[in-house]
Amino acid sequence: MPSAPPAVSRRRVLFGAAALALLGATAAACGSPPPPPELDDLVAQLDRARSDSQLVAAAAAAANPQIAPALTAVASERSAHARALTDEIARASGEATPTSTSTPTPTPTPTTSTSTSPPSAPTTQDVIGTLRASADSAGQLAAKLSGYRAGLLGSIAASCTAAYTVALVPPEQAP
Repeated sequence: MPSAPPAVSRRRVLFGAAALALLGATAAACGSPPPPPELDDLVAQLDRARSDSQLVAAAAAAANPQIAPALTAVASERSAHARALTDEIARASGEATPTSTSTPTPTPTPTTSTSTSPPSAPTTQDVIGTLRASADSAGQLAAKLSGYRAGLLGSIAASCTAAYTVALVPPEQAP
């Protein structure tokens, strides 16, 4: 004769459900998921935007009056890029402000190594080279991402490209 199935009381079902809920809550509270790997790439773009802004501002301070307003506008744009990246990193990570890697301020090296004079101010050509590298970097990362982040980086790449190809064209190269 087959044996009867064990009786399950309502109390056992409720106790089991409560234990399962407690176990699930405990497991969820033990740790938060690590940040997505693209956040490191966004932090690198943030560092680049801040560095570019400082470089362009230094170039604007030393530039002739014809190009200084364009350089000042580009420095402001790169600062806006840094703010947008900061907001996206904070939103994605849940932190108030992102942790940034060390941000060295790029300065052109003096042409003579024996001179003890301070390094010269960055030139418009230095800015153009830096913006070209920033545009390439942001464009390559945008191609790897999707959604808002891809759009943000694509916009940054386009802005940097427009700055070095339109706004900062040296007078001798203008058509």
